[in-house]
Amino acid sequence: MNTLNQTEQVQDDAEDLSQRRIRSFVLRQGRLTKGQARALETGFPQFGVNYAPELLDLNTLFNRTDSKKILEIGFGMGETTAKIAQVLPDCDFLAAEVHTPGVGALLKLIQENALNNIRVIQHDVVEVLHNMVADASLDGVHIFFPDPWHKKRHHKRRLIQAEFVQLLCTKLKAGGYLHVATDWQEYAEWVLEVLNAEAQLENSAKDYAVKPSYRPLTKFENRGLKLGHGVWDMVFTRK
Repeated sequence: MNTLNQTEQVQDDAEDLSQRRIRSFVLRQGRLTKGQARALETGFPQFGVNYAPELLDLNTLFNRTDSKKILEIGFGMGETTAKIAQVLPDCDFLAAEVHTPGVGALLKLIQENALNNIRVIQHDVVEVLHNMVADASLDGVHIFFPDPWHKKRHHKRRLIQAEFVQLLCTKLKAGGYLHVATDWQEYAEWVLEVLNAEAQLENSAKDYAVKPSYRPLTKFENRGLKLGHGVWDMVFTRK
C-alpha cells in the first residue's frame, strides 16, 4: 500500500470510529428565531470557532494570557454561560454545543451584553477535546444539566462515563476543576460514583457540593426547587 492509500485508510478508520462511537446527544431540527439566525450570521464570524482537527491556542483565541480558561459543555440556550461570563470577567469560556438554536441564542446574548470572554463552537465536544484542546490547558470544565438518559437501556449514551472523565483529566491543569450539576437524582448518584472512581480527581466535598455562587439558578431550576425537586452539584479538583 502506498503512502497516499495509507493516509486515506487512516482517515477512513477515524471516520468509522467516529461513526461507531455512541454519542450522548441526538441532533434534532430546531426552529431558529429571526434573532438567533441574525446572531449566527453576524456574531459567529467574531465569536465562533470552526471545528478543525488542530490544536487551539486559547491565549491567542481570547487575546490574553492571564485569564483562566474554562470549557462549557452543552450550554443549552446559553443563559447560564452568559451570566457566568458576566460574573467572572477574568475568565475565558470556550462553549461547546451541537444544537443550532442554542448556538444562535448564546451568540445573541454575547452581542446584547457586549461579552468578549466567550467563544462558541458547534461540534461534538468529544472530538473537540481530542483534536482541538491541548493537554493541561484548561482551568475548569462546566457540565450543567446534561441529558440524564434516564431509561436503563440508554445509560450507555450518558456523557459522564469513565473514559470521558479520563479524557477531561488529560485536558485539565493540576488544580483545575470539574463542575457537574444535575436535577436527576439517579444520574447524580451515577456521576458521583464515576468521578469518585477516577484516581486523578479529588472531591471538594464529602459527596455533593454546595452550589458555587458563580452558577446562577435557571428558571427551570427555580421552579423545580419550589416544587421540592433537588439539584445536585459536584465539584472535583484535578490532582
